[in-house]
Amino acid sequence: MEQYDITGMSCAACAARIEKAVNNLPGVTACSVSLLTNSMGVEGTAGPEEVIKAVTDSGYGASLRNDAAKGSGMSLSDRYAAEEEALKDKESPVLLKRLLLSLFFLLILMYFSMGHMMFGFPVPKLFVGNSLAIAILEMLLALIVMAINGKFFSNGFRAALSGAPNMDTLVALGSGVSFLYSLCNLFLMTEVAGLWDQEPVNRYMGQMYFESAAMIVTLITVGKYLEAKSKGRTTDALRGLLKLSPKTAVVIRDGVETEVPADSLSVGDIFVVKAGSLIPADGVVEEGNAAVNEASLTGESVPVDKGPGDPVSSATMNESGFLKCRATRVGNDTTLANIIKMVSEAAATKAPIARTADRIAGVFVPGVLAIALITFAAWMLAGEGTGFALSRAISVLVISCPCALGLATPVAIMVGSGVGAKNGILFRTAASLEMAGRIDTVVLDKTGTVTKGEPAVTDIITASGVTEEELLKYAMSLEKMSEHSFGTAIAREAEARQIAGYEATGFEAYYGRGLRADVMGKEVKGGSLSYMKGETEVNKDLAERAGELSEKGKTPLLFSLDGELLGIIAVADEIREGMAEALGELEGMGIKTVMLTGDNEKTARAIAEAAGITEVVAGVLPDGKERVIRELMESGKTAMIGDGINDAPALTRADLGIAVGAGTDVAMEAADIVLEKSSPRDIPAVFRLGRKTLRNVHENLFWAFFYNIICIPLAAGVYYRSFGLSLSPMVGAAAMSLSSFCVVMNALRLNLFDIYDPRRDRRKAHAARDKGKNPESPEGNDDKENAEKEDAKMTVGIKGMMCEHCEATVKKVLEAIPEVSEAVVSREKGNAVLTLSGDPGEETVKKAVTDAGYEVTSVER
Repeated sequence: MEQYDITGMSCAACAARIEKAVNNLPGVTACSVSLLTNSMGVEGTAGPEEVIKAVTDSGYGASLRNDAAKGSGMSLSDRYAAEEEALKDKESPVLLKRLLLSLFFLLILMYFSMGHMMFGFPVPKLFVGNSLAIAILEMLLALIVMAINGKFFSNGFRAALSGAPNMDTLVALGSGVSFLYSLCNLFLMTEVAGLWDQEPVNRYMGQMYFESAAMIVTLITVGKYLEAKSKGRTTDALRGLLKLSPKTAVVIRDGVETEVPADSLSVGDIFVVKAGSLIPADGVVEEGNAAVNEASLTGESVPVDKGPGDPVSSATMNESGFLKCRATRVGNDTTLANIIKMVSEAAATKAPIARTADRIAGVFVPGVLAIALITFAAWMLAGEGTGFALSRAISVLVISCPCALGLATPVAIMVGSGVGAKNGILFRTAASLEMAGRIDTVVLDKTGTVTKGEPAVTDIITASGVTEEELLKYAMSLEKMSEHSFGTAIAREAEARQIAGYEATGFEAYYGRGLRADVMGKEVKGGSLSYMKGETEVNKDLAERAGELSEKGKTPLLFSLDGELLGIIAVADEIREGMAEALGELEGMGIKTVMLTGDNEKTARAIAEAAGITEVVAGVLPDGKERVIRELMESGKTAMIGDGINDAPALTRADLGIAVGAGTDVAMEAADIVLEKSSPRDIPAVFRLGRKTLRNVHENLFWAFFYNIICIPLAAGVYYRSFGLSLSPMVGAAAMSLSSFCVVMNALRLNLFDIYDPRRDRRKAHAARDKGKNPESPEGNDDKENAEKEDAKMTVGIKGMMCEHCEATVKKVLEAIPEVSEAVVSREKGNAVLTLSGDPGEETVKKAVTDAGYEVTSVER
């Protein structure tokens, strides 16, 4: 996507005209103009010269963003500085100067027109009893105010002459017609009555609207100034990211530390980072230890300890310690650069909901002009007089506000994207943020998304007379010769317990069955239950334990020493910390969760049960995942969350693709949203932010439509005959100036929203109806009625929960109680929140928990 800076736009009608002109160019596949950032994104094969010509032919200015930077070889940091400068609020200071000058002359005008004529305020002798002199002074003062705000007239009439009237056209016509009508009355006075004959002058004085002409442009300038100030705040997130770019780096060259520009780093360079310094590029720690504050990228304020082998990201701060790192990504490839690119491109795109408002705004101004003409003609035919009819028509012109329509969506999307970026949630486009608010179903890949993606030892069961240390010592001696991930897991467990293995010889691997080797002159064997039954005697108790472990989705590995069974070591891909809680929050939001995996049904079911996922589709290949996504999309908006290359087809197919930041580059390229922190709690946060942003857009659109639907008829005098209600042009201008300001300020409220707070989550009824339906089995459980009855709550304090499996066990026993509809269990909080459909009794709840091996500390209703 090529991005352009656009000048000369004043309202949504301008943006719509530019989009239409550029979209008509051969080779342009998509064009999106942002009134908020005065920018345009263009996709396709059309050249910049053609695009710029189309914009300038429409009456506006255009330039290729960073064109000078590209041509001059400007460094990345300098380019970011240029972009930051481009995002600075340059409009507000100019508008403030215009506003202060306008107010100065307007106050003088109002003093004479209102203060003296209506309330008898003192004036110089020349004007005492001389209405004609006052009228001439009012004309001159109004002319000065209009000249100060001449941009309305130049832009407005130029747009009208080019066949694309905009908001400036409405303002210019409203103010200009008021002035010209008053000027005609002034000429008629002097022609009929003579210069110093006061009686006819006083008669015509009531037909003067010079103060209205000046007041209209001044009040609109007030609105423009407030709008510009508040719009400037919507790009704070992007400007904040641009400021983070490190300027220098300390590299080691020829054994000497040398300070160089951060842009000059190359992949493979060794750089050092001292306490208090920014990390200049993405890399891997080679030497040293430090506490690194990653809040600038992830939003997490707690520093992360880094040591040899750990990754580091550009623009994060070394708070204490010393690091020597090897650069892996530099320049435009760093994490920061990618975040800036994604946020910037998201700002240049347009949400689907915005296009409807833009289409309306495109025909809005011509429609308002037609309504103003009809209003004038209708009141003239009704016999109300030229002054009254003109006042109503002018009120229609100045009260109409296409800007509120045009800004309703982009300001909310911009602020929402900024809130996401601050918390490590990156939206590629405005459409992806909107879609996040409409999702009904979330599909999760198992390995690397629901689970950690690497096996770990979960259980150690020894035979009679064998210690865990002895079992691990021989198992490690055997498994360290293997390249299998199970062997790595066992070696990791032994190292964590500081257990060293023996030297092994004569190693042999029997693919899919087991291993053997000679250790300290003894034969050690290890493998699956079926393999080991043929190699040694396995007693009934250990065989049953192995079966139980398999039922739970774990892989039991049996080991023997010289034909005598040592015990069982169970290995499994553990559920990621916080995943069960995150999925519980999704269920609380009424979002259905489905787990996709290529694993067998038994393993998948066990993991899904522990994580709190009710629907599983197991044994699917990458193309099978894409097929399941297609089927789910037929019944609602579907999001896919994955991390691997094999997830890319499904991520692309889904209504919304979400990639975890620790995943592959292919997955992240295929996704619409990237979770930089790879934290499970970011999953519900995405949809929570999407819903809040979409609700904010709806509020803005309602206000914009409601304002125009109510105010235009009021300004036209529709209610005048029945209720005596009408609006003067000055009141209309004041209302218009505040409408856009209100829309922008409402969007800025998103900055106060806590995306991790589940207390205000709203459950979608249609998602609740779909709960329990497997895409492969159309029938499901409809528990809508039960959901509506789930009002009573009980909070149970529980002691002794240590892991995800503890949470899953407690959840299972509590939900087995008939009166418990749902149990949300948290080991971090040490409690379980029960949703009740009846009264189970405290003793029943306590007994269920204690029988499971945990202690109840409190029960609250």
